[in-house]
Amino acid sequence: MKTKMITMLSLGLMLVAMLPSCTTANKRTSEQTPAEKLGWTMAVHSYTFKNFSIFEAIDKTASLGLKDMSISGSVNLLENGKIKTIKTPTISAKDFAAIQEHMKAKGLHTKFVNMGVVKPTANEEESRALFEAAKRLGIDVLVAEPEAHNKMEELSKVMDVVEKLAKEYNIKVAIHNHPGPKNFYWDPKVVLAAVKGRSPLLGACCDVGHYVRSGLDPVECLKLMEGRILALHFKDLNKKSPKATDVPWGTGISNVRGMMEELKRQGYKGAFCVEYETNWESSTPEIAECAKFFNKTCAELVK
Repeated sequence: MKTKMITMLSLGLMLVAMLPSCTTANKRTSEQTPAEKLGWTMAVHSYTFKNFSIFEAIDKTASLGLKDMSISGSVNLLENGKIKTIKTPTISAKDFAAIQEHMKAKGLHTKFVNMGVVKPTANEEESRALFEAAKRLGIDVLVAEPEAHNKMEELSKVMDVVEKLAKEYNIKVAIHNHPGPKNFYWDPKVVLAAVKGRSPLLGACCDVGHYVRSGLDPVECLKLMEGRILALHFKDLNKKSPKATDVPWGTGISNVRGMMEELKRQGYKGAFCVEYETNWESSTPEIAECAKFFNKTCAELVK
């Protein structure tokens, strides 16, 4: 009897000890934003602020209340008060540390969600340099347009190299689309051909604005890319035309809510990188409207 009482007492104490951790876990869950519950974050792609230094881009991102950024294939540094543009993979450890320190000071996460566009080639040594840089900079996803010289017959050769290095470095490679018909990857079917039968480390960075500029339906394009979407350059445009301009999300013709609904259906987890390519000098108020739409729609989708 005595042993039984001791056992029951021990079980009771264990249950009491577990309560604080359960309470903490519940609190953490309740504190998540709707976007976080969906597994999403809104990030600013540094190319949005291509007319400014990376430090000013960080300041502008922080002013929007956003915590994440992606970095372009080139970066604007400051040298003697003037902007100096270099290829991001060539950035020095000192300059990159300064960037991360500024991000930390402004309340941003110091890890970029992805880097690119970069252009790996079939030359393994050249492409390895990109992966080495990504590893050094803590990049998990390379946004890329592998160089196939616009020839389908050269696609497998460059993708063999990309796949080999992606596996070796455990870095994802998301193939990006620029508008057609000049860009090789404008059609989602070409991207699918590039990754068919290959490692899940290889997929797409869907630039939904460029789908629209190419005369495509962005929701249908996302459906085609299901299972391979690794990153997003997210946009809303004023018309379906190569000359279309960005507008605040939800005010254009791109069916932004429909795209978000489709991405939820697919179980996409990751960043929505806003790459706003209009009003280069004063786009911050419009990006703030994008953030409002994103947060409002996430709140509706999470129910």
